[in-house]
Amino acid sequence: MLELEARAEPSRLMSFLSPLLAVVLMLAGGMLVFSALGKDPLEGFRIFFLNPVKDLYGLSELLLKATPLMLCAIGLAIGFRANVWNIGAEGQFMFGAVAATGVALYFDGSESALLLPAMIMAGALGGAAWAAIPALLRTRFNANEILVSLMLVYVAHLFVSWLVFGPWKDPDGFNFPQTKMFGDAALMPVLLEGTRLHLGFALALAVLVAGYAFMNRSFAGFRMRVAGEAPDAARYAGFSAPRMIWIGLLLGGAAAGLAGMGEVAGPMGQLTDKVGSGYGFAAIIVAFVGRLNAFGIFLASLLMALLYIGGEQAQQYLNLPSSISMVFQGMLLFFLLGSDVFINYRLRLRRRAA
Repeated sequence: MLELEARAEPSRLMSFLSPLLAVVLMLAGGMLVFSALGKDPLEGFRIFFLNPVKDLYGLSELLLKATPLMLCAIGLAIGFRANVWNIGAEGQFMFGAVAATGVALYFDGSESALLLPAMIMAGALGGAAWAAIPALLRTRFNANEILVSLMLVYVAHLFVSWLVFGPWKDPDGFNFPQTKMFGDAALMPVLLEGTRLHLGFALALAVLVAGYAFMNRSFAGFRMRVAGEAPDAARYAGFSAPRMIWIGLLLGGAAAGLAGMGEVAGPMGQLTDKVGSGYGFAAIIVAFVGRLNAFGIFLASLLMALLYIGGEQAQQYLNLPSSISMVFQGMLLFFLLGSDVFINYRLRLRRRAA
């Protein structure tokens, strides 16, 4: 009978290499998927992974797609390090978008240079406020933050739908569920002429650096790491568990809210009922593939963005369903978790007792 036996000391080298191994296995699995679907595996590989980055515009789209993933993932990683399981970044993303849209619509027509900073602040506060609900319920009533934050995603989605079908609906929008287009002062400046890459990418890089400094160079980050890796030691040292929960959820919510703000003030230019496009959920995979490390999250965000764009290319050129990108995402997570199992456990063959 096969059993899993815990290793005395898991390999640190393999724990860092396992995301790379998971990517290699995902690519191999992807070739099998293309073959099973009756497509040339090499052609599928070229269309899916190389075609999206063949020119400068493609690279700029890759960075644009990776921007919200970076923001959501670095915020989640801070909480995950302290075992604060915020699964509701998608809802916090939408509430950041709602708060930023509220500012843009209230000051519609304004050309003030302060409008965009106000929207950035509103986006972060909106996401943090939505994340404060599971933090409050967890610290006051010991509610499970996984379930609460996840359920709030659906509440946020319904709230956005109510806004764009109701009070914020554009009267000149041909009955589409969307707000008015934002004015120029409420849009993110473009970084590269001829592309859609906007200031939000630079903002995401700055947040990544700030997240790295917080997790690795601050006392608060140290306390969160201790709380996650050695809860008993954290309690003995007097580190406040409720404070860890509040910090983890509020920072995660603020980062996701920034990501939502970047979407409505960037490529969308308005709020629609499609603003929640799964970035908050995909960021969970990004955070773990990136090993909860800022640089790893940067690389994992690019990979996940490539899966999104590659899926669109496969749909366009290979006539495959759009869900093909989710198949690759699922394989990536499956192989990563599988690798982690064998890093921490070894297979043992035991004979049944007679």
